[in-house]
Amino acid sequence: MISFESDYNNGVHPEVLQHLIDTNQELTSGYGFDQFSEAARKKIIQACECPDAEVFFLVGGTQTNMVVIDAMLQLYEGVLAANTAHINVHESGAVEMTGHKVLTLPEHHGKIHAEDLRNWLITFHHDENKDHCVFPGLVYITFPTEYGTLYTAKELTDIYAICQEYEMSLFIDGARLGYGLMAPDNDITLPFLAHHCDAFYIGGTKVGALCGEAVVFTHNNTPKHFFTTVKQHGALLAKGRLVGVQFDALFTDHLYLRISQDVMQKAMQLKNLFKKYQIPFFLDSPTNQQFVILTKEQKEKLSKDVIFGKWCDYDEDHEVCRFVTSWMTTDDDLLQLERLLQVL
Repeated sequence: MISFESDYNNGVHPEVLQHLIDTNQELTSGYGFDQFSEAARKKIIQACECPDAEVFFLVGGTQTNMVVIDAMLQLYEGVLAANTAHINVHESGAVEMTGHKVLTLPEHHGKIHAEDLRNWLITFHHDENKDHCVFPGLVYITFPTEYGTLYTAKELTDIYAICQEYEMSLFIDGARLGYGLMAPDNDITLPFLAHHCDAFYIGGTKVGALCGEAVVFTHNNTPKHFFTTVKQHGALLAKGRLVGVQFDALFTDHLYLRISQDVMQKAMQLKNLFKKYQIPFFLDSPTNQQFVILTKEQKEKLSKDVIFGKWCDYDEDHEVCRFVTSWMTTDDDLLQLERLLQVL
């Protein structure tokens, strides 16, 4: 069997693993107050070109979204997001568990449009009964989105301008951030991203780490007592070095971007294979998640030799399936897939 199921079902990238091994015998303090976490923070801040930033390390994406969103909102506020957003669909109500409602906006291939955001806010603030409602306090977007699509620099600028106009924060989920940054047509850099939002996180779990996400508050705007909030949510690692060491490796010699670039090269090879064998796409994804339309017969036949995910039904006879490249994807994996597509 070959797998295109996900970018987080493998172990840890060899260079990250080696750094974990090399530092294993070194004595450190706990809870992220260790020399490796501090080194990683400095490297991330430098890479973001954002000297006022503060960096915190958490374990996984759902945990990060829940903790950050809860910390950034007042008790009476909710978070605006696309109706396909991860926090609204595939996080088991984690945000709602904190007492904050997810307020949904129309999605356009996973993205929200600035015009829809503005119209929602105009409608809300003109409602004479708004004091009886959940107030919007935060906008959440993902880069790349759940459909592998990307915001342009202009789209991000427009959304952030509206957030500032309405005195709301913008939080960007970067679970697959590296793949967005290294996508062929992307026009957003890490420093640009850092200067066009109030908080974001750099995903490690899906970009070569064993686990871990690096939360960046960008403008000296860390929520009060955020460290305590993290612990209150059960999200504080005693052995905080586990994540810190990994990000120290990922942000040494551009490893994070090198991993992402390698994965994206494989993703474009994968995309070209589907084009070559006339497998239709559900949408045009420029990143490492590719969504194709298979007949049920094709899906059943391919599933005998390939692990991949069903995304949704397309019609009575077809299903949308997701194929994902990761740091473990090899040229041989792609060659085996091509052989199978030839006879599909």
